[in-house]
Amino acid sequence: MNAKKKIGDLLIEKGYITGQQLEEAVRKQAVSGRRLGEVLIDLGHITEEQLTDSISDRLSVPKISLTSMILDPKVVQRVSVDLARRYTLIPVFAVGSTLTLAMADPLNVVAIEGIKYLTGCNIRRAVASPSEIKAAINEYYSIADSLLHIMDSGRDAESQTTAALPSADKVESESPVAKLVDLILSKAIQDRATDIHIEPEEARLRIRYRIDGIMREEAAPPKSMQSELVSRIKIAANLDVSEKRLPQDGRFMTELEGAIVDLRVSTLPTIHGEKVVIRLLDRRNLLLSFEQLGFNAKVEHFWKNVIRKPEGLILITGPTSSGKTSTLYTTLQEINSVEKNIITVEDPVEYSLTLINQIQINEKAGLTFPSTLRAMLRQNPDIIMIGEIRDSETASMAIRSALTGHLVLSTVHTNDAPSAIARLIDMGVERYLVASALKGILAQRLVRLNCPECLEDYRPSDGILKRAGLSELADTMSFRRGAGCPQCRNTGLKGLTGIFEYVEITPLIADQIIADVSLNVIREEARRGGYVPLFEMGLEKLTSGQVCLEELLKETSNLENMFDPYQQAYVKAADASRV
Repeated sequence: MNAKKKIGDLLIEKGYITGQQLEEAVRKQAVSGRRLGEVLIDLGHITEEQLTDSISDRLSVPKISLTSMILDPKVVQRVSVDLARRYTLIPVFAVGSTLTLAMADPLNVVAIEGIKYLTGCNIRRAVASPSEIKAAINEYYSIADSLLHIMDSGRDAESQTTAALPSADKVESESPVAKLVDLILSKAIQDRATDIHIEPEEARLRIRYRIDGIMREEAAPPKSMQSELVSRIKIAANLDVSEKRLPQDGRFMTELEGAIVDLRVSTLPTIHGEKVVIRLLDRRNLLLSFEQLGFNAKVEHFWKNVIRKPEGLILITGPTSSGKTSTLYTTLQEINSVEKNIITVEDPVEYSLTLINQIQINEKAGLTFPSTLRAMLRQNPDIIMIGEIRDSETASMAIRSALTGHLVLSTVHTNDAPSAIARLIDMGVERYLVASALKGILAQRLVRLNCPECLEDYRPSDGILKRAGLSELADTMSFRRGAGCPQCRNTGLKGLTGIFEYVEITPLIADQIIADVSLNVIREEARRGGYVPLFEMGLEKLTSGQVCLEELLKETSNLENMFDPYQQAYVKAADASRV
C-alpha cells in the first residue's frame, strides 16, 4: 500500500513534516528541479535518516547502515568509482550472481540497468543515506581511483564549450589538481591522520599518512602530477613556487569534514624533487579534557592544583610527538579567563586560542625565545607559556620569570619527570634557583590503544614478562590485545592515549636539589610523596584491557629492569580497582 503513496504524503503520515512544509518544499522543487527529499533536507524539515526510512517503507526495500558494516573490497571494485559517485551508490554484497547495491535513490532505473549490464549480475536494491554512501566511497575507493574520476571530469569540463568563461578563481578551485589536494586532505582527516607525507621517488610518487604514530602508505597519483601537486600545496601555504633548492615552511587553514583544520606545510629538496609534509592540526582536539588525554584521577588532581598556583615554573617533559603540545593547550584552556593576561611564545604556534596572546618565533628576524621573553615581561603577564626550553639563556629567563611572580609553563626533553631537574642544572641554572622556582613536573608518553572490536585474552612471552618484571604475577593478571580486524586494518590497535607521571617539588625535594643528591634519591623521596613512574602508571591501562604489554613496554620501557615492591603493590592496586 505504501508503494502507491507519494513520498510527501508518507512523510506527513509518519509525522515528520506538516502539509505546510510539504507545500513549501514543492514550490522550491519546482524552481530548482531537485528531488523533493533533498529539498526537505536542505530546508531542515527532515533528516537523512527520516527520508531513508520513508523510502524504505514506500518501496519495500531494506534499509542498511553502512557505518556498522565492513565491505569486501573485491565486491566494491565490481562497480567503478565513476559510476559509484555519479549515481551515489556502492556494492555491499555479492551472493552468486546477485549483487546488492546500497543506493540513495533506489528508483534510478538507469543506474540499475547500467550496472546490471556491466557486471552481468542481477541487482538487488537497498537504501542508505547519501552521506553514508559518500563516506563509504571515500573509504573503499583509493585516492588513485578517485583521481581518475577527477581527471575524467576535468577533461569533460574542458571539452564543453560555454558562452562565458568562468573566473580564474573558479577554474583554480575546480581544477583536477585542486580537487586531488582536497581529496588527500579529506581522507587524512577521515582516517585520523596527523601527518601527510608526499615523497618523490625516481619512477613514482609515494603518499603516506601517519596514523596513531605509525606510517601507512596510501594510493598515489602518477609521477607526472608531482610538480603540479607540490605547486598547488605551496601556493596554498603562501610559499615560493619558483624556489625548489631550499627548504620552506608555511601554513594555511581550511574547512574539512565540517571542522576548521590548520595545516603546517614543510618542503624539503631531495634528489627526485621536493618532499612535502603536511601536519594536520584539527581544532576539535582543543576541546579535549584531561580525562580524554589519558589522565587518571590522581594525576589530574595534582596537576589541577599546581597549575592554579600564582607563580612558579611548571614543566612538561617527553620525547617528540608524545603529546606535550596537546597537554599544554588543554592546560591553558583550563586556567584561561578574562581576568588573566596570558602570553605564549612558541615555535611554531600550532593552534590559535582565544583570550591568549600568542607569539611566533622568527629567528631570522631576531625574534628568539630569550628576546621575546624579555619583551613579554614588560607586558605584565600573569601566565607565560614557553613552547620549549632549549638553551641556558631561555632556562635562566624562565626561572627568573617564575621567581618574580609569574606562572611559567614550558617543556623540556627528558626520559622521565625527575630527570628534568638535572636538565635544568645542566643548562647552567643554579641549584638554589631550580629548587625555589620549580613547582611540578609532568612526564608523558603516547601509547596505542587496543582495538575494542577485536579484543582477545593472551599471555605475553616469558621474555616480555621478564623485561616488564611481571613474571611472578603473570598468572594472576589478565592480558588483552587486539587480534586484528577490518576496523583497525588488522593491526589490533586503534587510537592513542596518554600515560602520565607527576612529581611535586615538595620542600624536602627542594632541599635535596640544593644538597646535590643523586636523582635516585630524589626518585625515592618522590615515590613516598605519591610519584608513580610511567611504566607503572601504564599498568592501570594494561589491567583494564586498554593497552597490551608489548605496546606499553615499547613506549615507556621499564626503567628499573627489575620487579620491585613498589611495582608489585601498584599492580595489585590496579587489579583491585578493576574488579
